[in-house]
Amino acid sequence: HCSQTEKTSSQNVAQKTGTRSYFTCQQFGKDFNRKTKLTKHMKAHIGEKPFRCNLCSKSFRKMYYLNRHLKIHSGKKPFTCQQCGKSFTEKRNVKLHMRVHTGEKPFTCQQCGKSFAENGHLKVHMRTHTGEKPFTCEFCGKSFIDKRNVRIHMRIHTGEKPFTCQQCGKSFTQAEHLKGHMRIHTGEKPFTCKLCGKSFTENGHLKVHMRIHTGEKPYTCQQCGKSFTENVHLKVHMRSHTGEKPYTCQLCGKSFSQRCHLKFHVRSHTGEKPYTCTQCGRSFTTKINLRYHMKVHTGEKPFTCDQCGKSFKLKKSLNCHLSSHKKCGKSVSLNQGSATFMS
Repeated sequence: HCSQTEKTSSQNVAQKTGTRSYFTCQQFGKDFNRKTKLTKHMKAHIGEKPFRCNLCSKSFRKMYYLNRHLKIHSGKKPFTCQQCGKSFTEKRNVKLHMRVHTGEKPFTCQQCGKSFAENGHLKVHMRTHTGEKPFTCEFCGKSFIDKRNVRIHMRIHTGEKPFTCQQCGKSFTQAEHLKGHMRIHTGEKPFTCKLCGKSFTENGHLKVHMRIHTGEKPYTCQQCGKSFTENVHLKVHMRSHTGEKPYTCQLCGKSFSQRCHLKFHVRSHTGEKPYTCTQCGRSFTTKINLRYHMKVHTGEKPFTCDQCGKSFKLKKSLNCHLSSHKKCGKSVSLNQGSATFMS
């Protein structure tokens, strides 16, 4: 892969120190003024990582990287942000962190104008334009734009969930997911819709909610043209075309297109009714059934017939009522026809 070559082009090097031998990596064309530097660079291509951590067995290409890594185990974080008190193992990390406070994003994508606080983040972003996905899962072959994403993806295959909630014991593949989950316990909902005031535990949930106001449905079924606000809803919808029912009840063998439908169904076997009416104590298997039941107490009848003004608690009750108008209208039409014939 990499091999040593000499450059004798005086035009290229005369500006520095006159004629000098250069050592060039044949794979990337990178030049080095010393053979030892080229040798170190070669390790990046062959994957050699001779410096191993004795505490966790993680390996590194350079001693510098190993020493930097060892600070994680020591727990020492001598560099502290003066604004928020957060501490770091290295001075450069404090400088990068300060951009969170200043809002500085000096690295800008020339294609779409999006800016980033770190050059590494810009490099990863550029792959969304080029389509490059250099990191591949060794189990299923799926590719990713950065190493972090493939590492997280690998946990699907290994079943590893290293981030555990100390309150309920639920585990997650990512720290961000645990952070979002913790808000269920704390009740914190920091992301608020500016149009209706509804709040959410995660920013992603707010983004999806905003589509209710904008009417945006970016995910469209190629078979029937129906559109959806979320990709996951499109995936579930596609099963109506394919007939796929991947969720099967282990007790009776009945299958379902959605996991939540299986969950509700299992309660018919277990007798579990986790949703209880606070007014009369009656319990239900699903939250929506409890919501319907509450209308018995409130007297709410939000579904009104536009033909006769009669109101109903449930939409299906209104639909059933509307069919009586159709039958009635058909009967009237037949009677009128009969009367005309008789005359």
